[in-house]
Formats: sequence, structure tokens, C-alpha cells
Amino acid sequence: MIPIDDSPLTRDGKVLILAYDHGLEHGPVDFEDVPESADPQRVFDVATHDAVTSLAVQKGVAEAYYPSYEDDVDLLAKLNGTSNLWRGEPNSAVNWTVDYAHEVGADSIGFTVYGGSNHEIEMVEEFRDAQERAHREYDMPVVMWSYPRGQGLRNAKTPESIAYSARLGLELGADVAKVKYPGSQDAMEEAVRMAGKTKVVMSGGSKRSDEEFLSNVKSVIDAGGAGLAVGRNVFQRENPERILDALEQVIFEESSVEAALAAAEGAAPEAE
Repeated sequence: MIPIDDSPLTRDGKVLILAYDHGLEHGPVDFEDVPESADPQRVFDVATHDAVTSLAVQKGVAEAYYPSYEDDVDLLAKLNGTSNLWRGEPNSAVNWTVDYAHEVGADSIGFTVYGGSNHEIEMVEEFRDAQERAHREYDMPVVMWSYPRGQGLRNAKTPESIAYSARLGLELGADVAKVKYPGSQDAMEEAVRMAGKTKVVMSGGSKRSDEEFLSNVKSVIDAGGAGLAVGRNVFQRENPERILDALEQVIFEESSVEAALAAAEGAAPEAE
């Protein structure tokens, strides 16, 4: 683990990663509601928003588009991932190296570990190699996509499983652990406690209403979490800048959901 509060990954100690590895992980289905979102250039444009601390993409997208945005976007290299065509036990191929990610211009790296999968041991060993090289050679922060998943798990979405996934981040040396929302602020507080000095961010998940989504993010911040790693709840919206305006208020200003939405609309909230 390394100090990351002065790194490009954070702003005032908080994190808002715009994740755009969905083309590999989920396929074209994630672009159907807003067809323009299939164009990486559109999402790179969105990532220039002041609220976004890093944009997470896979190798090919980084190679093709990042050179045009290197002055305006901080790049998080998502090193592993696999397609939704794969139906076997959860696993994730390592698609590029830390060295090459640094050469392309990445400021930090991301890596998925499926705790509980039959492939957990090899994934953790691959994470070890990436984490140590990123820290030792380049002083790059490491974000773990820490998702309990596998045929041996009865329920990967319980608060206990989410707290365990946050703890895996700490135990294995992640600077930031990206975990699913465990359902309540109390449960998120436990996940944050289990993570110790590893920062905890919420996975954005599937698209939902502004109020529900922002309320979840607010409870993460109130629980001591560091922020959010979000994709669909931004790029699946017709106006992604508006939700980023609101997220900026909730995460960095710790505003209420109502005040954040009002600010995003350019109006002051009504007095209580």
C-alpha cells in the first residue's frame, strides 16, 4: 500500500472513477439505451469533467483514444477482464502488463479478483505480480475490483460477503477496493472498517433513478467510504454531465442528495 492522496487517482482524498471496461465485460448490450455511448470518444469527452478523477479502460481503448486526451484525462489501466461470452467459473484474463500500461500513460491500474472463485488462487497471484510492480517501479496506485463470485458461494451479495471483499483489498495490498453496495449505510460502515487503510469505493452497478443512485453514493460517503467507481449510471444517461455535477456535490462537497440535484440543475435548494 502506498500514499495516494496526492496522486491523480484522488481529489481531496476522494475518488470518482469513470469505468468504461463494459464493452469487454458486458458487450454491446450496455450501449443499447444510449447508442452514442458505444463511441469511446464520447466517454473520453465526459471524463474531462472536473468530478472524474480517473477513467478506467482496457488496453485497446487506451491505445486508440488516450493519446488525444492525455492532457485532460487521468488514465486507469484495467489490466484484466473477460467477455460475457464466457460461461465458466469466474475468471479474468490479464490483457496487458503494468509496464505497457505505464508506457501508454496510465496513472494507476485496476485489477479484478473474484474471491471465492475456483480460480481465486491464480487471480490473487496475478494481482500480486501487478501490485508489486506498480508500486515498486512506478509508484502507481492499485485499485482492486473485489467481487465475491463463484459456484461455491451461496450468496455473494450479503453484507458479510461485501465486508470480506473489502478486507481482501487490505490483506492483498490494494490502495482502493471497489465493492458492491451492501444495502445500507451500516453495512458499508462495516466494509470500510474491515478495509482499514485501504480506501473503499462503491461499484456503480446497473442504471437506476437519480435519487436512488445518489442516495446510495451519499450513504457510502457518510459511512467513511472514499467515493465511487461508476460506468452505466453515467454513460447510459442522455446527459451524463448532469449526473456528474450532482456526484461532484455528493462526493467532494458532501452535500445532500436534494442539494446536489438542485445544483446540477443550476438552482439553489429550497430552504427547509
